[in-house]
Amino acid sequence: MLSAAQIDRFHRQGYLVVEDVLEPARLSAVHREYHSLMDRLYAGWAEAGRVPAGVSGFWDQLRTSYEAGCDWFQPMDISLPGDTIRTDTPFHFGPAVFDMVTSPRVLDLVEALIGPEITSNPIQHVRIKPPAPALRRDEIRAHVTATDWHQDRAVALEEADETQMVTVWLAMTDATPDNGCLQVLPKADTTLPHCPKTQTAIADGYVDPSRAVPVPVKAGGAVIFHPLTPHASLPNGTHAFRWSFDLRYNVTGQPTGRAHFPSFVARSRRQAPLDDWRAWRHMWEEARARLAGEPHIDIHRWRSDAPSCA
Repeated sequence: MLSAAQIDRFHRQGYLVVEDVLEPARLSAVHREYHSLMDRLYAGWAEAGRVPAGVSGFWDQLRTSYEAGCDWFQPMDISLPGDTIRTDTPFHFGPAVFDMVTSPRVLDLVEALIGPEITSNPIQHVRIKPPAPALRRDEIRAHVTATDWHQDRAVALEEADETQMVTVWLAMTDATPDNGCLQVLPKADTTLPHCPKTQTAIADGYVDPSRAVPVPVKAGGAVIFHPLTPHASLPNGTHAFRWSFDLRYNVTGQPTGRAHFPSFVARSRRQAPLDDWRAWRHMWEEARARLAGEPHIDIHRWRSDAPSCA
């Protein structure tokens, strides 16, 4: 699916924009799955008196529940949170999302860059960005607000610093400079110092944002990143939400950078890959039950008192 020129450009520049990665049927299936999930969440909040009854439509329900302070992000996310985990912490693992994560066209892109032994890395999230004017003043979650400049290698633990990994950022709606598409800088030669900010972010002075290049992509398309590529997102200046998924894949057998969360073999010529979405969901349910009873495992390795963060 990638030409030799695209592969060369990825390794030199650290990113690629590829349109029409997800077929319309897969894209529509993910939309339907999340619309159904939103209906269930909204019905529960309406019954509890937290939101007005009678609101229909995914985007209207999303906006109304966000303005009411209802947390739709974690119930829609395809990961456990990096902070407190309870036995009832919600998440979403459904057949349409699994079909997206294991899509042959997505895996073809990944294979062209890291080879055929592919593990679905557990550092993965849904990203649904409200319009900037609608954001609450106390909103600090990087998966809901604009993201700071960072490298994906830096958001994994040090054990994965030598792991061959790529990020596939899949657009569920068109991503434009107006609604907060990603922006990138050329791939760095090493992991830059990071500091705890709104999220794990590159320390001040180590990148020049004035050189940033926006990377718009249409729904169904993807932006693919090398783990050393600095990137961030622009603010969403429109009146609509922007929706994407942030997926990672690494060479099977190499550390994922978040070993306490479950990974799975998505493609292999040596072993049978996982092909049952229920098994995927069960892996995360087992991880939730185990982690809820253990001391918290910090996913952030950067400290605010480091010299580069002073």
